[in-house]
Parts: sequence; C-alpha cells; structure tokens
Amino acid sequence: MIASERFERAAVLGVAVAEEARRLLRRHLDAAGEEGDDGTVLVDVPYPDAAVVTALLDVAAECFGERGDSVEEIRQAALEALLELAGFDDESQLNSGEVRGR
Repeated sequence: MIASERFERAAVLGVAVAEEARRLLRRHLDAAGEEGDDGTVLVDVPYPDAAVVTALLDVAAECFGERGDSVEEIRQAALEALLELAGFDDESQLNSGEVRGR
C-alpha cells in the first residue's frame, strides 16, 4: 500500500470516528439543551455508550497529541477537535442542530 492510500484510509477512519462520537452525543443530548453562560452544553451519556465515547476521546487525544493538566482536560480538547472534524459536512444528518463540546 502506498503512502497516499494509507493517508486516505486514515482520513476516512478519522472522519468515521468523529461522526460516531457526534452521533452518540446527539443521541443523548437532552431536548431542553441546557447551556451554561459560557456556551457549555452538558450531555449525560450513560453506559455502555459512555465507554465508547471515552475510548473514542482517548484515541483521538493520542492521535491529535492533546495535552492537559488532567484526563478530563485532554478528553475535552480531543472532543473539540473531533467535533470540528465532524462538522465539515453540511449534508450530515447530524447537522440538524448544533452540538458543542464546550
């Protein structure tokens, strides 16, 4: 496999991971959409989906080289990067509303 094929496959996988994280967050987003003064939206993701989201964020943090003072900060940075990556496609069915990690 040549380098361009590997890069393309990695890009497709990255977008798929981002879309899956976004799908899981959208699934558990409360219709009331409680938003803090700073724009933070709290999404309670129950088990077993929480385990999947945690794994996706840990993988994304490693791939993106995210750093922070705590595991939560590292995962938050990874979430923001994933949501930016997943937000590029205006035709995505997940774009019916806005989901923000922060």
